[in-house]
Amino acid sequence: MVSRTRLKSLLTGVALYAIAAAMVGYFGTNAYTGKYGLNARQELDQEIIALTSELQRLKQERAAGEQRVSLLRSDRVDPDMLDERVRYQLDYAHPADLVRMLPAK
Repeated sequence: MVSRTRLKSLLTGVALYAIAAAMVGYFGTNAYTGKYGLNARQELDQEIIALTSELQRLKQERAAGEQRVSLLRSDRVDPDMLDERVRYQLDYAHPADLVRMLPAK
């Protein structure tokens, strides 16, 4: 009888330690590889850097577009911009321009 209770208490202690070790291992693994773990944080940081640079590029592109639009406002029209748009939309060319004809595909 004494050996059974001693064995039972020993196995209970080992089981508790094993369960505790498994829980620590589970939470430790999730802290490193989980959705909000260390690896995910590094990936999010890289994505933030990439999106920030793309945002900066898009802001510059938008500013350039706004500049071109401001040159075409009705209160003051830039003659060069007007000439460029007319040539593009009407397929006109200035007599001094060099025009190269490409074969139709």
